[in-house]
Amino acid sequence: MPAPADPTPRDRRRWAQYLVDERAEARLYREMAARRTGEDREILIALAEAEGRHEAHWLELLGEEPARLPRESAGSYLLGWMARRFGSIFVLALAQNAEGRSPYESEPFATARMAADEKVHREVVRGLAARGRRRLSGTFRAAVFGANDGLVSNLALVMGIGATGAAPQFVLFSGVAGLLAGALSMGAGEYVSVRSQRELLDATEPSDYADAALPDLDLDVNEFALVFRARGIPADEAAAQARQAVAHAHSADRSVPYRRPAEERGDHETVGSALGAAGSSFLFFASGAVIPVLPWLFGLNGLPAVLVALVLVGLSLLATGATVGLLSGAPPLRRGLRQLAIGFGAAAVTYLLGLLFGVSLG
Repeated sequence: MPAPADPTPRDRRRWAQYLVDERAEARLYREMAARRTGEDREILIALAEAEGRHEAHWLELLGEEPARLPRESAGSYLLGWMARRFGSIFVLALAQNAEGRSPYESEPFATARMAADEKVHREVVRGLAARGRRRLSGTFRAAVFGANDGLVSNLALVMGIGATGAAPQFVLFSGVAGLLAGALSMGAGEYVSVRSQRELLDATEPSDYADAALPDLDLDVNEFALVFRARGIPADEAAAQARQAVAHAHSADRSVPYRRPAEERGDHETVGSALGAAGSSFLFFASGAVIPVLPWLFGLNGLPAVLVALVLVGLSLLATGATVGLLSGAPPLRRGLRQLAIGFGAAAVTYLLGLLFGVSLG
């Protein structure tokens, strides 16, 4: 779109801001590409080149490089800062959100192609981030659940016991006991859960049990097609695959037991390792569960201890919720507030029960 004959100062300031942000995004993708190889590197370089074309559009509207450029937006600065210090999965998750908030759809001086580019970029970045999420999901799930359970369960425990009027030392010992019992239970539970899930998934993979018998099957009439049909493959396609497999077996060397070429196995990365999940769950539960106990550990008691515990746990719940939101591409604040509401809701219930129990004892 050609520049207006007499653009307003407001227009020029907006174009200059777009120019700066496009340069920042192109630099971000190039920095991430420098640390990648293969297809990921090529995709990131292509994204950087696309942002460069957008940069050229705003520079053309401005006519020349402005003598004084505005600062890049807070979001662009944050992305660049994180790209230099943290893993790319966090950066890609933020970049996904940034691409989805592009103003070009309502910007009269952005072309329709630029607005379409930004929408496509969001899906490209989402795909790149998804790879990291799959690799991280098993251990990360255990870590987040462990930290959240430690925060909520031990806060509920010390709040409930504290509300009964129990001595501060008893509240502290109860919190420490809850930490140890919960961490051990979470670690053992995650190990059993992930190990069992992996074993079940491994049991669903194709087996080579009947391979040695394939050379003896009739090429035209054989029951090997039923193997493929049992996996949900349509009858005609199953028959074709079975005929191909048996024909290959007939032509193989009969001096050694026949084995079919290895079939592609399912990707179990999302499950994670049993030991990794157990260790993450134990450590993060313990780190979460110690936070509600800290006020009593440092000598506070009564209402001040409760208030400090609530503040510390509230900040931690917001942080864990925001982290989950960030990595999932969802609004971090909304996820953090959801975690906070759930955690404080559970603590409020146990606190009220503790009050009732304390009154009944009194």
